[in-house]
Amino acid sequence: MIRSRGRRAGGNGGVASRRGGRAGSALRVVTFVGLVSVVLLGVGLAGCAPKHETLVIRGSDTMVNLSAAWAEAFMKANRSVDVSVQGGGSSTGFKALIEGTADLANASRPIKDSEAKAIRDKGKEPVAHVVAYDAVTIIVNPSNTVQHLDMTQLAAILTGQVTNWKDVGGPDRAITVYSRESSSGTYAFVKEHVMGNKDYSASARLMPSTESILQAVAQDQTGIGYIGLGYLTSAVKAIAIAEKPGGTPILPSAEAVGNRTYPVARPLFIYSAGQPSAVAKKFIDFCLSKEGQRITGEMGFVPVPGR
Repeated sequence: MIRSRGRRAGGNGGVASRRGGRAGSALRVVTFVGLVSVVLLGVGLAGCAPKHETLVIRGSDTMVNLSAAWAEAFMKANRSVDVSVQGGGSSTGFKALIEGTADLANASRPIKDSEAKAIRDKGKEPVAHVVAYDAVTIIVNPSNTVQHLDMTQLAAILTGQVTNWKDVGGPDRAITVYSRESSSGTYAFVKEHVMGNKDYSASARLMPSTESILQAVAQDQTGIGYIGLGYLTSAVKAIAIAEKPGGTPILPSAEAVGNRTYPVARPLFIYSAGQPSAVAKKFIDFCLSKEGQRITGEMGFVPVPGR
């Protein structure tokens, strides 16, 4: 109706210009009404458009590729949502959650008491959602002849008590330890579960990302480092780990994590400050869905049992 009214006004334009001033005045009034009507129609259509939402996720560098893969599939199924995923380490994710600059935090370690308190001080309770499992994979250069270590040997290397590969059955060469920075959840997990909360070697080289550890060990014949299982490539060699001296060394794998035989396995979390918003909950539910857990397996991580 509105568009047809506009066409009539345009049609009368030729007639009005021939008939003189009165018709011309009528033309201007009808044209104005048509323009107002079109504007109102546009406002009405905009009001009917689906609401566009954004979801900001920050945190674990281990989880950044997995979370990005989840986000890509989620956005395909939810066209009105934009998901932003950033790494930087689990501590970075918790800091963003505390400050309100992220909706969700990816974490490869449980939340610290101080971080939980900071969230509670803002009137919210931190909520943990286990979305996958991972094997912390110990890597060396492919040229290294060492095939396995036990947890005691690994701790001694990372703390700097053992500094030469010959002391653990390898070549007579100094060991170079590559570690994540202290903001990393994997740094904290390894320190607690492998090193008994002892400090890393003073000579350890702290790297800004999982990828940087991978590249460094691939280029350094004396190097040792740790990565998430999903990052393992042929550029490095995974070391089998035994729970104790004389125990059976186990290579990291989804199966070994699932049957709990690999000694350096861990859950991966998404945290929210309070119960997640509707769109955040929808994302978490997707991560735990059959499709989301299929992606988890494809990315080299271990699906949540029963999912």
